Amino acid sequence: MNHLIDSLAVESDAKILFLILDGLGGLPDLDQGGTELEVATTPNMDALARKSVCGFLDPIHPGITSGSGPGHLGLFGYDPVETDIGRGLLGAAGVGFPLTDRDLAIRCNFCNLDDKGHITDRRAGRIDSELNRARCSAIMKALRPIEGVEIFLSTEKDHRAVLVVRGDNLSDDLVETDPQATGVPARHPDPLSEGANKASTVLADFLSQVGEILSGEMQANSLLLRGYAKHRRLPSLTERFKLKNPLAMATMPMYLGIGRLIGMEPVEGLGTIEEEVEALREHFHEERDFFFLHVKKTDSYGEDGNFDAKKKVIEEVDRLLPDILALSPSVLVITGDHSTPSQMRAHSFHPSPVLIASDLARVDGATQFGETACITGGLGRNRAQDLMGLSLAHAGRLRKFGA
Repeated sequence: MNHLIDSLAVESDAKILFLILDGLGGLPDLDQGGTELEVATTPNMDALARKSVCGFLDPIHPGITSGSGPGHLGLFGYDPVETDIGRGLLGAAGVGFPLTDRDLAIRCNFCNLDDKGHITDRRAGRIDSELNRARCSAIMKALRPIEGVEIFLSTEKDHRAVLVVRGDNLSDDLVETDPQATGVPARHPDPLSEGANKASTVLADFLSQVGEILSGEMQANSLLLRGYAKHRRLPSLTERFKLKNPLAMATMPMYLGIGRLIGMEPVEGLGTIEEEVEALREHFHEERDFFFLHVKKTDSYGEDGNFDAKKKVIEEVDRLLPDILALSPSVLVITGDHSTPSQMRAHSFHPSPVLIASDLARVDGATQFGETACITGGLGRNRAQDLMGLSLAHAGRLRKFGA
């Protein structure tokens, strides 16, 4: 972590807003004439870019593809390698599960298996949360006790769930059971070190029982495990940067979980971008000076390979941007946690375009907000973990270093 920034941060009334479009960056489509961001009709972002400073952010290091957890922690000023946190911990924090130091948290996907035990759909057709809750309830009701541990299974959202195993000597050094492919069986949660033998045995028993309990179902009849994580505490945004009562707004619990882990108060129950913006408006004039507003569907549609749908989400955000600007944040940052080009259908190593709007910004020559324009932007290319320092500086919240 950049402890120099921590030591220079000062209290202020200046308000900072991070508008994070998950997986924002893309690759140019020759038929479309640019990336999703460049092809999208975004008059408000483009006008803002002309009054801002633009550039690129590498979530980890150049050439490294980032997951969502490290991608966001980097944006908030945490070293994404030093603070590498498993997806299970983020999911558990997202649903507000009261974790202890004896807990092993695991991110789960409900999936579909055929009669040969092969995966036909890793996300069970993206089932809704209601069916997810029914499956979790059936499992917990029929699950036989497993010696030495307690088991908790909670719905996260849609096909995602959170599994928490509580006990002593539980390691997270295990093989993820999700093979990231269909037409093959799930992997076994094998230990990757001797200390993980107990956790491996417990999870193998749990998965075997899940198979029995859901054996009569055609859809969402098994679980895939990934993102094993032991509980750990991170210093908060308030402790590090003197930011008062930071607030997180997201439609997916995991991103609220990221916020919780670093001291943000989550706004629960939001389902649309419009609801997120309305929540921002409701809370903006409270005694708070940092706001995180997360947009998920840019990433989801990128992973689906849906160029047009990703473009339309960007346009929806642009349509709502005047409502955000009307609040007059001291600093507004627009960027992504990583790139998710629809051509790749996955996260990629490409840096994310970034825009910083502030009265203290040294305006560059960018005439629109897009990858091509950001290449020549005044920010240049930086590590994502430098963004918080840049944002604090643009808010006048860093004192001078040295005499």
